[in-house]
Amino acid sequence: MTKLLERAVEKVRKLPDLEQDAIAALILEELEDEARWEKAFARSQDALAKLAQEAMAEDRAGKTEELDPDAP
Repeated sequence: MTKLLERAVEKVRKLPDLEQDAIAALILEELEDEARWEKAFARSQDALAKLAQEAMAEDRAGKTEELDPDAP
């Protein structure tokens, strides 16, 4: 466990049970969201690779134009 996490846990231990449970629920929800994102991202790799290939082919064929970040 990192020092920062240890400090956080020590502070949480001093809170009432209801607040501890609320913080625990937030942490667990965040970890589950991260796991879902990683799974979704892993499944999308083939589609992203195909889109990247198509974009590069369009660029090589001269079908793209340079983006001007200052344009209105």
